[in-house]
Amino acid sequence: MAELELSAGIVEYEDTGGDGPVVVLLHGVAMDGSLWRHVVADLRDGHRCIVPTLPLGGHRRPMKPEADLSVLGVARLVAEFLEALDLSDVTLVMNDWGGAQALVADGRDQRIGKLVITSCEAFDNFPPGLPGNNLYASAKMPGGLIVAFTLLKLKPMRRLPMTWGRMSKRPVPDAVMDAWFRPLWSSREIRRDLRKYVLGVPPKGELLRWAEALRTFDRPALVAWAAEDRVMPPEHGRRLADMLPKGELVEIADSYTLIPEDRPEELARHIREFRRKG
Repeated sequence: MAELELSAGIVEYEDTGGDGPVVVLLHGVAMDGSLWRHVVADLRDGHRCIVPTLPLGGHRRPMKPEADLSVLGVARLVAEFLEALDLSDVTLVMNDWGGAQALVADGRDQRIGKLVITSCEAFDNFPPGLPGNNLYASAKMPGGLIVAFTLLKLKPMRRLPMTWGRMSKRPVPDAVMDAWFRPLWSSREIRRDLRKYVLGVPPKGELLRWAEALRTFDRPALVAWAAEDRVMPPEHGRRLADMLPKGELVEIADSYTLIPEDRPEELARHIREFRRKG
């Protein structure tokens, strides 16, 4: 893993290198960049894949105590990451995390040449669905996050609807989930960082204003949504595709939210074909 020191702290990332078109892939809450391992294995032939681990709970290096890790703060950190690596004409791909609307609304999307939005937070679905509401309730309670994630050491707990059962149609391998959760099990500072994000959601009106800003994104955009998603409503994918001036929609069957886990080859194929359109 490479490291980059940003204003909020040190961000780790994977970079496959090469001189192909740059694809930056972003994960969601309580995960790390390994969410994209299968997609990267497919795309790395012909693309430079860069996968940062965002400070959303799966990161190993705590951020600075004063860091802004609200939804908008993390979106600004993504923009800073692209700038620090001097990346331009990036194909930005995100799953679960819905920061695209904040990036565009905040005017920090200049380095994005193409946008790929896969099943993620959108409109006012922050935090999303039953798992998001459960996480929000835990973050509000003193000690709630350590209790919630300690329970996830028990493998059956991971497939409950209120935890990860509705996030992927097929169980994420235990070794992968263990790596995602280990920082939250072991570090008070990592739990602090996650709490900042979960509780840093703006009011509904601001979220909807961000979503409306996507109408100004005038570059190609692909919305790839899980047809059976039970956390991120498929209707949101259709609405996003309609809002984006150059948006197109594909619905991916036999998958829940974590398409990179459930249908990585299909998602990689769509990203590759979208990139080829020029």
